[in-house]
Amino acid sequence: MTPTLTPPAGSLAGPAADERCDRCNAAGKLRLTLAGGGELVFCGHHANRYAEDLVKIAVQYAADPEFTWRGADMMSNSSN
Repeated sequence: MTPTLTPPAGSLAGPAADERCDRCNAAGKLRLTLAGGGELVFCGHHANRYAEDLVKIAVQYAADPEFTWRGADMMSNSSN
């Protein structure tokens, strides 16, 4: 088994106003921290479109307060 470092809860900030989607360059709505320590930012469209796959690789997420990510429930269910 390979150990994974997980950032402390609450340490991940949502995307800044000037951050852009890593997929299409639209305004960022969701920031993910990956198990390997990297981060990705997605617009609302791509965050929800790829939610099932993103949940598999993310250890933590932070969303814009006005954005509801479809993967949020999946993230909370996968930690149980």
